[in-house]
Amino acid sequence: MSAVVGQEKFDPTLYNEDLAPIPEERRNWSWVNYSTVWMGMVHNVVAYTTAAGLVGAGMSPWQAIGTVAIANVVLIIAMWINSIAGAKYGLPFPVLIRAAFGYKGAQIPVIIRGFVAIFWFAVQTYLGSLAVGLVLGAVIPGWSSLDFSILGMGLNGWISFLVFWALHAYVILHGMERIKFFELWAGPLVIVAGMALVFWAVGAAGGVAPLFDQPSRLSPGEFWPLFALSVTALVSVWSTLVLNIPDFTRFSRSQKDQMVGQAIGLPLTTILFSVMSIAITAGSTIAFGRPISQPDQLFLAFDNTAVLLIGASTILIATLSVNVAANIVSPAYDLVNLFPRRLNFVSAGILSIVLGFLFVPWLWMDNPDTIFRVLGYIGGALGPVAGIMTADFYLVRRSNYDLDSFYDKRGAYGYSGGWNPKALIATALGIIVAFVGLVVPSLSVLLSYSWGLGLVVALLAYTALMRTERARSTAEPAMEIAEELS
Repeated sequence: MSAVVGQEKFDPTLYNEDLAPIPEERRNWSWVNYSTVWMGMVHNVVAYTTAAGLVGAGMSPWQAIGTVAIANVVLIIAMWINSIAGAKYGLPFPVLIRAAFGYKGAQIPVIIRGFVAIFWFAVQTYLGSLAVGLVLGAVIPGWSSLDFSILGMGLNGWISFLVFWALHAYVILHGMERIKFFELWAGPLVIVAGMALVFWAVGAAGGVAPLFDQPSRLSPGEFWPLFALSVTALVSVWSTLVLNIPDFTRFSRSQKDQMVGQAIGLPLTTILFSVMSIAITAGSTIAFGRPISQPDQLFLAFDNTAVLLIGASTILIATLSVNVAANIVSPAYDLVNLFPRRLNFVSAGILSIVLGFLFVPWLWMDNPDTIFRVLGYIGGALGPVAGIMTADFYLVRRSNYDLDSFYDKRGAYGYSGGWNPKALIATALGIIVAFVGLVVPSLSVLLSYSWGLGLVVALLAYTALMRTERARSTAEPAMEIAEELS
């Protein structure tokens, strides 16, 4: 592994300060920071309704909690695997992916990943703006009368959307340091608010036991297929973050910090949050005579302005927290990678949230199933990329990268004019296997496992195709040792 020296030796189309390795003295994220970042991401409306949805599908509360737990064990292993390189070299995903795809080929997964993130930014911003509308409606008389349509959304909706959008801009304007500070308190705050609702649910039920004594409505033959599909779906929700987790771990003080922090923040708090959501939903059944799994509807059911204000503010913070960490950091680095001479992290982050407007989510959120399905397929297409990154770092490069080559078109990762055909072939094979169910109806069940199938097939294919490179990478350290001894 060679050391990156002066900036002047690198191609300016591949290098700038945000794409360069983070110096050791600036790698100051501790395990606490990674714990709170993940808390901020997993404590969101979608995660809240997931466990309750499994119970609604027929699982017992404990079966639902077990399903969430196993999915998150799988997920944390995937995160750890792809976190190591970022923490070791201080590099973001758009740079690391050049080693496998070449500096031009890498733009394909980078663009797709950025597109998916900006799309979900738009969706989450619209959903978060609904919480803003609840807050403003509770304190501004006549708020509901501002519903006359402008470009498909009421004026009150526009005000809410723009207010929530501006909050994202405020957080991103000071880069990753402000994001770190924001996540440090946002994630724990949501837990505190959730625990208050749990105490309410326990009081409504007359104890803890009644909240979890609902039996399963599924036979073993019905449970296990649902279990497998649920685990796959839960992992797929965060599959795109598996790719760009190096964007966060590049700031880690040590491998231990990022691994311990992620272990606390991802599986442990997700399981806790699932237990809380099941308890609260069960409490709503007892208190209001019906299960209420949507938190905004739950706060409205209390018919209390103070509860509504506190609850809607919590939803707002939770949505802002996940949106900043999961859906702005990634496209910001992706855009910097595309235009390194014109953009830095902050300007790219602002551009990302501006582009979010182009998805106009308010126009189609009443019937989002088709678009979500398409975006799910696009996200699933990134499974092969994760497999190739894993194979390249661990099996081909033996966990050793040449830093200079990331910024040199003539370096080891230049391949043929910036393209590695072997990575493209492996990606194509992974995508074909992952989505064969779209063209072969009898294999349609495989679509539910598209991300995992694509990952495994691409990993094996890439490893086989790169066997010559792997042999050379293994031989080089031995040659260097022999030269030193001589």
